[in-house]
Amino acid sequence: MSDASVVCSNLSFSWPDDTPVFRDLSFAVGGGRTGLVAPNGSGKSTLLKLIAGELAPSAGSVSVTGTLGHLPQTLPLAGALTVADVLGVAPVIRALDAVESGDVGEEHFTAIGDDWDIEERTRAQLDRLGLGFLAFDRGLDTLSGGQVVSLGLAAQLLKRPDVLLLDEPTNNLDLDARLRLYGALEDFGGCLLLVSHDRALLDRMERIAELDRGELRFYGGDFTQYEEAVRSEREVSEKNVRNAEQELKREKREMQQARERAERRASNAARNLKSAGLPRIFAGNMKRGAQESAGRSGQTHAARVGEAKARLDEAGRALRDDQRITLDLPDTGVPAGRTLFLGERMQVRRGGQPLFAGGGIDLTVRGPERIALTGPNGAGKSTLLRLIGGDIEPDGGSTRRAEGGVAYLSQRLDLLEEGRTVAENFAAFAPHRTDADRMNLLARFLFRGPRAHLPVEVLSGGERLRATLACVLCAEPAPHLLLLDEPTNNLDLVSTAQLEGALVSYQGAFVVVSHDERFLAGIGADRRLRLDGGELTETGAPGM
Repeated sequence: MSDASVVCSNLSFSWPDDTPVFRDLSFAVGGGRTGLVAPNGSGKSTLLKLIAGELAPSAGSVSVTGTLGHLPQTLPLAGALTVADVLGVAPVIRALDAVESGDVGEEHFTAIGDDWDIEERTRAQLDRLGLGFLAFDRGLDTLSGGQVVSLGLAAQLLKRPDVLLLDEPTNNLDLDARLRLYGALEDFGGCLLLVSHDRALLDRMERIAELDRGELRFYGGDFTQYEEAVRSEREVSEKNVRNAEQELKREKREMQQARERAERRASNAARNLKSAGLPRIFAGNMKRGAQESAGRSGQTHAARVGEAKARLDEAGRALRDDQRITLDLPDTGVPAGRTLFLGERMQVRRGGQPLFAGGGIDLTVRGPERIALTGPNGAGKSTLLRLIGGDIEPDGGSTRRAEGGVAYLSQRLDLLEEGRTVAENFAAFAPHRTDADRMNLLARFLFRGPRAHLPVEVLSGGERLRATLACVLCAEPAPHLLLLDEPTNNLDLVSTAQLEGALVSYQGAFVVVSHDERFLAGIGADRRLRLDGGELTETGAPGM
């Protein structure tokens, strides 16, 4: 519908520790595609949940015109659900099956309503997103993370929403799935508000909304145009800061020079009066007049210095403060060529069927190799990481690991205990560090002061990943082998660059599953493996 919109008026919301996220936030978003960007922890996901009605604001109001669809960053889906359950069509399909079998009970017709074509519409939507092969009764626990995300999007699109809220919809998607999603969103005719760190997706937006320090600013155009606008703003702000600093120095220098001139005049006047032999009363009046004149001059210069300081403060506030993760990964010192993992003829069965082709797959990981593991969704990449890490054992073949720490960062970010704080989780991973050392390390991951004591369950996706990274990378003993499953899914663009730098400096071996070719190039992956059709092959070049 053309008048689909979201309007927030004087919206306020705070974290459980009373830290404000928004105060009197007001904005309106109409039809078209809008990308919402901000550093992790700024409240992007929280804002979408407020719009969707999943959270209640402490003040203000939210108004949505039209039918709403919302795909959250973390899908609250249980493995016992089926594809039909997730799509929300299970009751209708059961009713259709009953009618087709001759049961004409009124409850079946009530369940069907106007959805007599639900199977055709559902199949068409699944086909469009590359999921046409899925049976309606297939269990969710047999799907990959990327397939679950695509299925969640299909469920929202089947609602025929006027307003669509998407939180990191390309997480875990392979390249083909991303391209299909891009096409589906380009054809969406309503009001789309999307949170993403996917540059290619953001470059398909018609406007960018930046959430910064509790305010929302809109920029016309795609993400590349937004970056150019931000770069220009930064250059202007930096120039203004430099000018303000020079002005403050000049005013301070002039104030000092004026003070020195006044002191010289006062000294000269005292000597002249003494030598002139003037009456004491007359001399005192002249001295007081000189002091008052010097005082007025000093006040004038002090006021100018104060004004210059205020202009510098204002210019400084206009500068963007891009918080960056500061990582100093442990020097694990794995010798070159040392075998960290050896798997021979490994096989895993799903529902009685072999996941890998032939007699299984072989894999050797040596230190300090940098391995990029790619392949389509559902190929078994996450399963292979779990085999390497020892989280699961193969149904066939053998595995052997060297002594030393293996750190596994799951795609689902389920390593931390929900009810415990970030600091409590960190202490469990590094129990022999001092409290001061642990707090210092958490600060490097941007958990400073009270934020280190937030429960994990209230963290944003990006904050949860940073907390998990802190626990994994600073664990005792230090890891010799890192296993990272889509580590950039919930990181903002600044933090992704910092993670790249950290992995470049890491001295151990790592295996990274990622569909982000820019990230893989940035971390200097020197070995490429592709898992596809049950076969593990060396590709040797990016993107192959």
